[in-house]
Amino acid sequence: MMNINQRLQEIFGEAIREAWPDLENPPLAVTPNQQAKFGDYQCNSAMAMAQMMKSKGLKVNPREIAEKIQQNIPDNELIEKTEIAGPGFINVHLKRSFVSKLLTNLLLNGVQPPPLESKKKVVVDFSSPNIAKEMHVGHLRSTIIGDSMCRLFEFLGYDVLRLNHVGDWGTQFGMLIAHLQDKFPNYLTVSPPIGDLQAFYKESKKRFDEEEDFKKRAYQCVVKLQSKDPAFIKGWNLICDVSRNEFQKVYNCLDIQIIERGESFYQEKMIAVVKEFEAKGLVEMDEGRKIVFAPGQQIPLTVVKSDGGYTYDTSDLAALRQRLFDEKADIIIYVTDSGQSTHFQVVFAAAQMIGWYDPKVTRVEHAGFGVVLGEDKKKFKTRSGDTVRLMDLLDEGLKRSMDKLKEKDRDKVLSTEELTKAQHSVAFGCIKYADLSHNRINDYVFSFDKMLDDRGNTAAYLLYAFTRIRSIARLANIDEVALRKAAETTDVLLQHDKEWKLGKCLMRFPEILQKILDDLLLHTLCDYLYELATTFTEFYDSCYCIEKDRQTGEVVKVNMWRMLLCDATAAIMAKGFDILGINPVSRM
Repeated sequence: MMNINQRLQEIFGEAIREAWPDLENPPLAVTPNQQAKFGDYQCNSAMAMAQMMKSKGLKVNPREIAEKIQQNIPDNELIEKTEIAGPGFINVHLKRSFVSKLLTNLLLNGVQPPPLESKKKVVVDFSSPNIAKEMHVGHLRSTIIGDSMCRLFEFLGYDVLRLNHVGDWGTQFGMLIAHLQDKFPNYLTVSPPIGDLQAFYKESKKRFDEEEDFKKRAYQCVVKLQSKDPAFIKGWNLICDVSRNEFQKVYNCLDIQIIERGESFYQEKMIAVVKEFEAKGLVEMDEGRKIVFAPGQQIPLTVVKSDGGYTYDTSDLAALRQRLFDEKADIIIYVTDSGQSTHFQVVFAAAQMIGWYDPKVTRVEHAGFGVVLGEDKKKFKTRSGDTVRLMDLLDEGLKRSMDKLKEKDRDKVLSTEELTKAQHSVAFGCIKYADLSHNRINDYVFSFDKMLDDRGNTAAYLLYAFTRIRSIARLANIDEVALRKAAETTDVLLQHDKEWKLGKCLMRFPEILQKILDDLLLHTLCDYLYELATTFTEFYDSCYCIEKDRQTGEVVKVNMWRMLLCDATAAIMAKGFDILGINPVSRM
């Protein structure tokens, strides 16, 4: 698909260079026009250029600049006409015939990403729960946001590595292994039936805090584990496996694909990282600790503790180095809560200081997010004050979505299999969409009632809208073969204002994806899908796709170009859902 905004920027960029060849890095601003009566897009460069020239001692009227740009617009396939308005806005009217061709291309070839200049390697670090602890609502945002970012990069053609940097190493494992030895002494030969790992963890933590002998033994277990004693490695693996099985239940529900590469993976690499910083004279001693100060940062990184142990700082440096040098990543994104932004800022600054990467060449970014709040606007917890288990939340979503479907009498028209599919689609789609439709930087209020409401900007509304759009062709007895043949032989007419508005909205999809690629804010896609659904409703209410006999209800006429607009809308919505990780169903 063509990115129309990008193409217009190329056209206006060329016009500006022709008109003002001596102006270095002139501002280029092209945006969709907010008011259709003034055109489809708008070039707003003239005012900013006038300011730039004024700072250089040249006084030029912005309108004159706009006229000169207009005179130098090269021949192109896209622009029907331009008009200058106000102080120097250049309003752009697109050729409807060209947009019609783009829509035909979409219908014949599917929703294809814009061409990629080079296939870059992307590492996304997301989800990242701790072994031996259950996934809770705090992991929900990282898991959903990270997965959606991966889906976007994958659709655009990047080589994506999805990493789960789980907490699978450290002092707590000595405590857990010591408790394992006491509770299941034959664990080396008989697999221990640890049903509730959370309870097992709480028991061991209680003993660690209250029994001095147990605490000493736990520390000895840590030493044995770190020295790779086979019996202790086996105990560690058993605990990790129980956790993995629990995590996988959540990932299966949410359709998440992720590769586990925990803290243990980077243990050996941490020694080399500390040596590298020491060799370059970047390590200072501070009360027995080894610390690193990065330029511009007030907080140091502790790379070795006073007892000789390593820290999160060391493992995050080792992980970043491995991703840069071994994975050869061009883009590395960390999806964690905003509370960790300072930590990552210092880690990135240290990595740049030692020369691991140049931020102008390699994009290393922390995509932080706010916390999940309850409807009381406080941190989301159970009534007893405990953290909400993620599986409990997902189960509650399933229950409520089934209630909603039955309330709409869907159980009377759908088969048992269709009803179950719709239940899963609505439950997990609504939970994901409620998260992704909010700006990730902000906190958001978790409310099942709001997310399951089929009015407004919710997944419930969009899923029902999508199902209705898909049903139009079925009601007209038009199958995919007929639609395909129509796409090959029928021009998509965009003469009616509502047809034109819908056509333009569909063609903005690549622009939306480019914006998200730049700022990693996925709510932009949710806002776009909602705008597309409401624009489609306007079109469908004003433009008859199917005309029926009022007496018999039989279809007497099909306006095939409008059926093709329905098909194109469904295709774009389906791809949008796919990027958000939402699975629509054909009937709801």
